Amino acid sequence: MSSRTADGLNFLSKLTFGRISNAIKVVAGFYYSKATKRAVQWGMPISVTIEPTTSCNLRCPECPSGKREFTRPTGMLQKDFFTNTIDELYKKVSYLIFYFQGEPYLNPKFLEMVSYASGKGIYTATSTNAHYLNDANAKKTVESGLDRLIISIDGTTQDTYEQYRIGGDLKKVIEGAENVIKWKKELGSKTPHVIFQFLVVKPNQHQIKEVRSLAKKTGVNEVRFKTAQIYEFENGSPLMPTIDKYSRYKKNASGKYEIKNEMVDHCWRLWHSTVITWDGKVVPCCFDKDANHQLGNLQTQSFAKLWKGKEYNNFRASVLRSRSEIDICKNCTEGTQVWS
Repeated sequence: MSSRTADGLNFLSKLTFGRISNAIKVVAGFYYSKATKRAVQWGMPISVTIEPTTSCNLRCPECPSGKREFTRPTGMLQKDFFTNTIDELYKKVSYLIFYFQGEPYLNPKFLEMVSYASGKGIYTATSTNAHYLNDANAKKTVESGLDRLIISIDGTTQDTYEQYRIGGDLKKVIEGAENVIKWKKELGSKTPHVIFQFLVVKPNQHQIKEVRSLAKKTGVNEVRFKTAQIYEFENGSPLMPTIDKYSRYKKNASGKYEIKNEMVDHCWRLWHSTVITWDGKVVPCCFDKDANHQLGNLQTQSFAKLWKGKEYNNFRASVLRSRSEIDICKNCTEGTQVWS
């Protein structure tokens, strides 16, 4: 059995009757809304993203956390708030992503929170730059029950890696991955499913073959290639890859760059998933990095009321009406990962 198949079966094993029936309601509500242009929500989210922290040790050039350019408060997710949120959602939610902005392992309670969600039978995933996966943290990661670990590795040599991961140490990334693989073997654990994620930019595009070899040598389960989001893309960027397959953008007749994807007036994300910031703000999706489109706050509201409330449905309706008018949608692409 391939590791991808095993990962898929692991996810399916966590689907209870309540989670399956909820997913059916969400899908039905989405297609009804799409067909009628009237926003309705019949279920709870299938997937939830919760932000452990906005802090990060690196300074990546196209990341608000790395550039220290947030317009919202920075801070750490508190465990009590997290457990209360999970207690409200776990019977319906199938997939929990412990990542929005920042480096999750900088939150000292991060792995305790992973353990809590895992104990509720939710499939858990996170994304890390792997600089804090020392031997002790690697062991705790495996013991936490984390199901998927995405490790950002944007180069196979230090010179290339640090052109995007500014301030990073490739040796630490590789050692972190090796530590997790070691503890999976020693503890007899099939999880987490470890992925090398390679953000393809022009400085590293020549190392696509090499990262596959490095992944095989290290023992990770999978490699995925991700296209880079460029904030000021119209006039091009030194980061834009020249390999068309790995670029989100194309030149138009005027010589300017534009998103490849057609802008359609619907968005599946607004029906099946949500994003919760470290301080309880609920925003529509991961493209709203500054939380400019706050749809509520879990510090003062229950999620169920918020999710089916007026603000959320008004935002869904605006996407059905004219998505091109919404700022966070203008640089959005679905399917930004390419399987190895």
